[in-house]
Amino acid sequence: MKKILIALAAATALTGAAYAQSLGEKTGVNSALGVAPSTADFVKQAATSDMLEIEAARIAQQKGNNEEKKFAEQMITDHTKTSNDLKGMVKDGEVKAELPTMLDSSAQGKLDKLRAASSQDFAGIYDPMQVSAHEDAVSLFDRYATSGDNAKLKNWAGQTLPTLKHHLSMAQQMDEHRGSATVGRSTRPSNGMAK
Repeated sequence: MKKILIALAAATALTGAAYAQSLGEKTGVNSALGVAPSTADFVKQAATSDMLEIEAARIAQQKGNNEEKKFAEQMITDHTKTSNDLKGMVKDGEVKAELPTMLDSSAQGKLDKLRAASSQDFAGIYDPMQVSAHEDAVSLFDRYATSGDNAKLKNWAGQTLPTLKHHLSMAQQMDEHRGSATVGRSTRPSNGMAK
């Protein structure tokens, strides 16, 4: 009986590990366990992230303060580049995966909140969203660059990672400024902004 219980526990542990590895990135389980995403998951999440960043940045250019507008400009430039890189690798057949054509419901919900926010409330939604989104992106790209299964995509993820880390640093700084800002914050100088 004891051997059966041990065998059952071992089988359950192995099944749990396999199940965790097969879960999509969306659940956050892979990130928590440090498991590399599959190529399909990586491409889907990276492409969705790019679409969300570009659209959120367009909203920030309308509703944001000076620092957010500058950040948004950088997001549009950099995420358009990574989006084009990814599309090129998939189109050329170097990466076997499907690119999403629209945002998933979670990403769309984030955009809807930004669109509905007043200019006064915008920073309280956008700034922490950017920190969280870039923490997720850094985790995704780091895990794939370390253990991804497509050599070209793995190399690209590693080359892209420093830019994403820079974005995270910029987002954290922007969020810190929001937290310490007073009325009239949109006119404060952004001399501490990373370039």
